[in-house]
Amino acid sequence: MKELHQQIVNKTQRQLSTRHRLCLLLLSISVTSAAVAQHMSAPEPQTGTIIGTVTDVNDGTIPGATVALEDSSLTNPLHVRTGDDGFFKLNHLTPGTPYHVTVSANGFADWNSPEIILRPGQYMDLTDIRLRIAAAITTVNALLSTEELATEQVKLEEKQRVLGFIPNFYVVYDHNAVPLTPKLKFRLALKTSIDPVTFAGAAFVSAIDQASDTPNYQQGAKGYGQRLGANYANGLTDILIGGAILPSILHQDPRYFYQGTGTKKSRALHALSTPFICKGDNGRWQPNFSGLGGYLASGALSNTYYPESNRGPGLVFSTTFIDIAADMANGMIQEFVLRKLTSTSRSRHQSDAGSN
Repeated sequence: MKELHQQIVNKTQRQLSTRHRLCLLLLSISVTSAAVAQHMSAPEPQTGTIIGTVTDVNDGTIPGATVALEDSSLTNPLHVRTGDDGFFKLNHLTPGTPYHVTVSANGFADWNSPEIILRPGQYMDLTDIRLRIAAAITTVNALLSTEELATEQVKLEEKQRVLGFIPNFYVVYDHNAVPLTPKLKFRLALKTSIDPVTFAGAAFVSAIDQASDTPNYQQGAKGYGQRLGANYANGLTDILIGGAILPSILHQDPRYFYQGTGTKKSRALHALSTPFICKGDNGRWQPNFSGLGGYLASGALSNTYYPESNRGPGLVFSTTFIDIAADMANGMIQEFVLRKLTSTSRSRHQSDAGSN
């Protein structure tokens, strides 16, 4: 009887122990499921975005500028480059993390942002990113007088040659250029006039005129010599009057000022306006009386050595219109093509990049 009672007690205890373990297991599964559900239901924090447009102090956009994003957790800063419109975008940024943005471009001083901490999903537009001329350049300029600095600039410009041999003296690539003295304006004009490539260009155009029998000189060696003299005289009077005499009297700069920044439209408009707008010695843009006066004077003087059958007002205005069209075409080529092919400007550009 005792043995039967003991068996019943043992069986009851085993049943209670099994139920206890089962309850604990169910409770554990329930707690774990609740934790997993809570974790899955909590949304990931939304990342932030930083955008901006890089310009110079004259509000011209700067393409190809380097934008660096730094924070304490990044071993290597994130780098992007601005597009043709100066725009950049930095996305997938962690909210709550302190960031700093540094913008750099060749020839300009770096721009640094204050500390930036984004909120979840924030879309921040960094405004007023204006790059100034590099302080190193400004410091060097301050050590020289205006005339000394202008002389150094002209020395560099006299070495500017497309493909290493075609003169490209009348182009300014330095955004910090100073005005020329009358002496330097005549120096540039003389340098251009006596350059061998100038003579070669006149000879080439004369050969074309000889083939087309224009103007109405005779054929043969004598006619070719007359055409060569006329073409060289056209260029000489245009350069001396429009590039030295009138700019000295009217205090205007005869050079083309390379823009290089901004949209393609703004750069094209700048190039096409060259015959009509120039920079004065006071640094302000103004009507190009020197250039237009040089075209008209050159056309008028051509009446003294062209054949009588070609003379008249038509020669003056046709020469002027041809010169204006050629100047506009030259501006477009200067703005979009020739800098890459001009040896001295390219080496200076690389030097600026190395100094930064």
